[in-house]
Amino acid sequence: MSRVVVFDHPLIQHKLSIMRDKRTGAKEFRELLEEISMLMIYEVTRDLETEETIVETPITTCKCRKLAGRKLAVVPILRAGLGMVDGFLNLIPAAKVGHIGLYRDPKTLEPVEYYCKLPADSTEREILVVDPMLATGGSASAAIQFIKNRGCSHIRLVNLIAAPEGVKRIQEDHPDVDIYIAALDDHLNEHGYIVPGLGDAGDRLFGTK
Repeated sequence: MSRVVVFDHPLIQHKLSIMRDKRTGAKEFRELLEEISMLMIYEVTRDLETEETIVETPITTCKCRKLAGRKLAVVPILRAGLGMVDGFLNLIPAAKVGHIGLYRDPKTLEPVEYYCKLPADSTEREILVVDPMLATGGSASAAIQFIKNRGCSHIRLVNLIAAPEGVKRIQEDHPDVDIYIAALDDHLNEHGYIVPGLGDAGDRLFGTK
C-alpha cells in the first residue's frame, strides 16, 4: 500500500488557510500555491540519494554531499497543476518538466488523454505528478497510468488538498505510488468538490470564474 504523507508544517497550514478563503484573489492565490509547493518539495525529496564529494572552500578541502541516483521530472496535470511547477523549480532548477492533459468522455465518463509530453529520459527519472486537488482520484489515476504506459516506474503524486475518496482510489489503482498532501479534507459533495476544500483550483488560479 502506498504511503500518504500529510504536511502539518505551520507555514504550509497558514498559507493554505489564506488560499481557502473565498476572498483571496487570483494573484495572491497563485503566489501562495507557488510558495506552498516550494515548501512541500523540501519534504517530498527528503529521501533522495546523495553521494560524497570533495569541495575546496576558500580555507581548505572538505567532504560534502551532493545528489546522486535518479534525477527528477515534474509533470503537472493540466491545467491547475501548472501552478505548482515554479515552486518546485525554484529549489530544483535542473528538474525537467513534462505535461499531461486529460478530459472526461461525456458518454463513457472515462478519462481520455489529449496531450502527453514527457522528457526523453523520463524512464530514468523520478516522476513527480502534481495537481492541487485530489478529489475522486479518477484523473490522477489515469494520468499515472498513462505515464506508466510510457515505461516510467518511479512515480510520486503531490497534491495540495485531498479527499479520502481520492486517496483510496490511488492506493487501490497504484499501490506503488506514494501520495504527498498538505491537507486531507473531509469528503466530496454531490458535485464532486472537496469539502471544505477551496473551490475549483484552476478557476481560482487563472481567474476564469
